[in-house]
Amino acid sequence: MKITFYGHACFGIEINGTNIIVDPFITGNPLAKDIDINSIKADYILVTHAHQDHVLDVEVLAERTGATIVSNYEIVMYYGAKELKGHPVNHGGTFKTEHFSAKYVNAIHTSSFADGSYGGQPGGFVITAGDKSLYIAGDTAVTMDMKLIPMTTKLTASIFPIGDNFTMGITDAIIASDLVECDSVIGCHFNTFPPIEIDVDNAKQQFLNAGKELNIIEIGASIKI
Repeated sequence: MKITFYGHACFGIEINGTNIIVDPFITGNPLAKDIDINSIKADYILVTHAHQDHVLDVEVLAERTGATIVSNYEIVMYYGAKELKGHPVNHGGTFKTEHFSAKYVNAIHTSSFADGSYGGQPGGFVITAGDKSLYIAGDTAVTMDMKLIPMTTKLTASIFPIGDNFTMGITDAIIASDLVECDSVIGCHFNTFPPIEIDVDNAKQQFLNAGKELNIIEIGASIKI
């Protein structure tokens, strides 16, 4: 898997030529001003929940690329009413393709669109391709439900929100990494707005002190797992 960070909680994941975009919020993020959204490829758009800082660019991407939107039933129906292609899942269900699978798992948060429409219950995704598995927690508090994930999946890496205030912070993200039995963490949902600004160096050190690795990917940069 090749993972590209597009800022905030938006990631691109390339798997054997298939392109996945998660929670596209680019044009509204000044930290991502150098990202050309028109150059982004997408076969699938995975949406964890309906808040604007996770769905702002769903429509423009889906319209341009013809990508399939994968999310909970309410979110997919919302975009279906706009004649965009989608596949609904719900908690515990798995969306499967030739190249990857994506299981929709629990998250503790809220979910509504900017226009006030109900966005269903929030979630995260466990994406598996071959012998690699990536957990995208979405916006969430730490939850004991995370202990269910390693019962069926050995994770290669996890993407956790670390900005606190609206989601878990560093201390709880370290606890979450214990619960999912994954010491390789990619941070997201930090520094975009003042309430979620953090000391990145201190965050890395806290993970290191716990015997874990916190990867902070520069916007526009990629890593492989």
